[in-house]
Amino acid sequence: MPAQAASHETTRQQPATTKAKTRVVQQTTVPTLRETVRTSIRNYLEDMGGCQAEDLHQILLSEVEPPLIEEVLAFTGHNQSKAARILGITRNTLRAKLNRYDIPLTNGKHRSL
Repeated sequence: MPAQAASHETTRQQPATTKAKTRVVQQTTVPTLRETVRTSIRNYLEDMGGCQAEDLHQILLSEVEPPLIEEVLAFTGHNQSKAARILGITRNTLRAKLNRYDIPLTNGKHRSL
């Protein structure tokens, strides 16, 4: 059974201002990742106008997967084993994706399999 995406809607507080002992806090709601992706896809399709989208799934993966991998690698200090675990893939699969998307490691080179 596939795991459901957790809702990550958060509320951020802006700096508080005070007026005669009254504290006013402005809150902003940050959209979930799903909402952000949905909006981006909708905008992409609308920007295409009358053109027919082809292979949208592959286009989306090729645009989303590289920054996902890059950010997770940065988060783990470029530890491939930890990054693979977070991504839910094997280390070999991660290395294949690094090569496919030409994502350099910290030293600017790919480690060969």
